Amino acid sequence: MTQVLADPEVAIHVNETMTRYSSVLYGTAIIVYAIAILLLFAGYAASRRVVGQMPAMAQVGGPTVAVDEVGPGRVLPAEKQSNSQRVINMGYAVGVVGALAHVGSIVTRGFATGRAPWGNMYEFIALTMAACVAGGLIALRAPANRKYLGFVLTAVVIMLVINDKFLATPTSHQLTVPLKSYWLVIHVSIISISSGVLLVSGIASMLYLLNQRFGWFGPEAADRLDRVAYRCVVFAFPLFSLGVICGAIWAESAWGRYWAWDPKEVVSFVAWVVYAAYLHARATANMRNVAAAINVAGFATLLFNLFAINLVISGLHSYAGVGS
Repeated sequence: MTQVLADPEVAIHVNETMTRYSSVLYGTAIIVYAIAILLLFAGYAASRRVVGQMPAMAQVGGPTVAVDEVGPGRVLPAEKQSNSQRVINMGYAVGVVGALAHVGSIVTRGFATGRAPWGNMYEFIALTMAACVAGGLIALRAPANRKYLGFVLTAVVIMLVINDKFLATPTSHQLTVPLKSYWLVIHVSIISISSGVLLVSGIASMLYLLNQRFGWFGPEAADRLDRVAYRCVVFAFPLFSLGVICGAIWAESAWGRYWAWDPKEVVSFVAWVVYAAYLHARATANMRNVAAAINVAGFATLLFNLFAINLVISGLHSYAGVGS
């Protein structure tokens, strides 16, 4: 069913069925992500309990044996290790299903609005979180890394709930004149994808630093988390740079100048400098902890740019009280 909303300037066609589908898929994605989080954390907790029960390990003729301090060696319950990994794999698979529902909500909203579905703050966050999930699923696809996906999905669920509760915008929302440009598709999509992947990197660096301080994930986790964080930045940083350049070109077209020292422009440039500093530190010997701390600072800068700049500080990137 198509409803035509009267407007003094333009008639907006809103497909009510697609709007309803988008809302249902959005809620479904949150629920499915929550289930995936429970499975991922349950599998990780089970694997930790098994390891904790085996204080010393030795190889005896072939099978791995655990040597108890007060008793004879006994065979490591490999089936328990296998079961915990199986639960983690289930959580990963459920996360994939949630991502499909998430993308489906974005696509159906696009049909409902008749435009690229990232023209306001609500839609921008939904797209960025979808990129974050996709980045997490790819970066953490190795079985040994899948247990960390629960932390990424936790951050995504928090963002999606906040987005739905406080920033929800009807599909009848009209774009302002500066947004009625093909640059909306190019610039915003690039920034969303790169920002989502950079958030994955920031979470990996936070886990890396926590592991360095408290040893939560074991000694083998340090290199894994560091590599995940680095690879995400290597992929996303050039995209983010391209997004900033596209934004400058769009700004010249919309406002007559490439750079206006708008708050969002300034903080985006600060974020760019922070990630450039991370790559430099990461390439320097014996500075991985420093690099991880810089990456976490980049993570905080992105969140500040996403929320504080768009919602609190007025600027050229604020439209009708809603950032974009």
